[in-house]
Amino acid sequence: MSKKWQGSRYWYYLVFVILMILKLGYFHSQLNARNIDMNFLDYVITFGSLLLVSFWVLWLPQRARFIALIVLNVLLSSLIYADLVYYRYFQDFITIPVLLQAGQLSSLDDSIFSLMRFADLWFFADLLLLAVYFLCLVVLTKRTGGVRSADKHHLPMYHTSKWKRFISGTLALVIGAVLTFGPIEFYNRTWAVGLFNGNWWNLSLYNVTGLLGFHGYDLYRYNKEQQNSQADLTDEEMNEVKQFFDHKQQQALTAVSSDTFGQYKGKNVMLVQVEALMNFVINKNINGQEITPHLNALMRDSLYYKNFYHQTGQGRTSDADLSANISLHPLPKGSVFTRYPDHTYDSLPSVLGEQGYYTAAYHAYESSFWNRYTMYNNMGYDEFMSKNDYTMDEPIGWSLGDKSFFRQSLDQLTGIKQEPFYSFMITLTNHHPYTLPDSIQELDVGQFNGTLFGDYLQAVHYSDAAIGELVERLKEEGLWENTIFMVYGDHDNSLKEQTTYEAFLGKNMNELQMHQIMNQVPFLLHLPDGERSGVYLEPAGQMDIAPTILHLLGIESDSMYFMGNDLLNSRNRTVVLRTGAFATREHYYIPSDDYRFEHSSCYDVESGEKTNVNACEATFDEAKKQLSISDRVITYDLIAKLRSSSK
Repeated sequence: MSKKWQGSRYWYYLVFVILMILKLGYFHSQLNARNIDMNFLDYVITFGSLLLVSFWVLWLPQRARFIALIVLNVLLSSLIYADLVYYRYFQDFITIPVLLQAGQLSSLDDSIFSLMRFADLWFFADLLLLAVYFLCLVVLTKRTGGVRSADKHHLPMYHTSKWKRFISGTLALVIGAVLTFGPIEFYNRTWAVGLFNGNWWNLSLYNVTGLLGFHGYDLYRYNKEQQNSQADLTDEEMNEVKQFFDHKQQQALTAVSSDTFGQYKGKNVMLVQVEALMNFVINKNINGQEITPHLNALMRDSLYYKNFYHQTGQGRTSDADLSANISLHPLPKGSVFTRYPDHTYDSLPSVLGEQGYYTAAYHAYESSFWNRYTMYNNMGYDEFMSKNDYTMDEPIGWSLGDKSFFRQSLDQLTGIKQEPFYSFMITLTNHHPYTLPDSIQELDVGQFNGTLFGDYLQAVHYSDAAIGELVERLKEEGLWENTIFMVYGDHDNSLKEQTTYEAFLGKNMNELQMHQIMNQVPFLLHLPDGERSGVYLEPAGQMDIAPTILHLLGIESDSMYFMGNDLLNSRNRTVVLRTGAFATREHYYIPSDDYRFEHSSCYDVESGEKTNVNACEATFDEAKKQLSISDRVITYDLIAKLRSSSK
């Protein structure tokens, strides 16, 4: 054995570490996150975390070490790339709760494929070269009848004692721990104070821990949450929750004396949640055509909330469902539907069911997606029509086209001839990547033809036409004048290129305008007599839907645990988004990507200009508190405890 070869016994390990640092650096460059960079200490943390992930490889015999490094390279490269693709869609990273929903990814094939880039092959270039190298060795072996002695030196066959392997691996572990936790602790004691104690967004954690450190911490906090969910809150934490809901319930009690309370008692309720319907398309034309002509017409005799916000997180459509029907915030990680479907909630279908309503949910997709079947049973729906209950006579995109979906859903609803009813319908056609057959594309999208944005406009136009047909059918069936009809968007369209929106709107946009575009969805509320129609400018959110419905029906909600507001009897509302952003009548707050308050933006709503961030500080504290309280209620299953303590 040559001394030269023995001196390079760690060559493969060093190459592995360098390659992974390069991949993590390239990953970071693709994020384009505001106020988040990779400085020297961040690279130190990256190096340290790689040692922590791979130190055990140095304990292995040489051939096993070589194979283990290849496997680890494949796994880490796949994880990094999966995070990048996920980030392009959700602006977030994969977490343990998301992985528990991984069974749903098979339904996202088209969306995932559209998020991939040719340049992404760089993540796997080394593995491709390695595969070519081994292929050449195999070919050479077949031609020569075996591996020549000179070729054997290309493989790690040298001997290292167990004692030396143990020392090198242990040393890598110690060095990795120091280089990882030392800088993180420095950050935690300086500009990132409280990061690991607060309700922070994942991107801010990544800014401190790096990607591998983030996943390690995510595993730690998930296990901790699982343990904590079995524990009790402190008296102080529980009292804070009680005080919050005491105030909300007092507001609901006061609203009973309003002239709108019970004005539509006994009326039917139909709530339509439209996939990826955003507010910027309302009342907009392209090449002389209205994008949403039917919603525009519906606005004329409805309450239209122009500054209405989706409040979703990683759970996307299921989060919108949660906010609208249960009036709580989604969790910062994963979906409540999949994580806590067996907990106790106050929900529209259960409350209305107790009042004699027939309650039904309609969604032409697999009942297991987002764990709806289990969650809807808990929420008290009498009926849940899912994909197997529909005839696929208009296959579009993910499943059934919205026109046939509405038609078949209404056939079922009118067939039972039971009123009053609560009908919750979730559309699907307008889903990323927004692919429609050419035969039903009706818009001339001009410069956007052949782009995802152009496809989105086509899909919105189709869904709008489907809503128009639903409204006409309700009128034909004699239900329109006896039904409170509402329609809203569930979340953004995941198309985030500012230049595209500027080209569509024909103007430059600042940070505030872009943030509002990506978070505002339409909400139209049509009352049976067409009363109170008009445009409402005060901010509102999806959590306000359930309290508003119960108020109109004259159902007292002062004993329920809703976090939203009755839109007809509340002023100076604060609409808090899952990211920590919030909107009031006076201010709009946008958190920095690093979640440091001093780096964040506070805008004056009236002027649209940025103001001193301290103007948002008091509301920032309240918003953070509200998110924390909602998380406690869900995670610790507090509603049953709150009910028993109030008796």
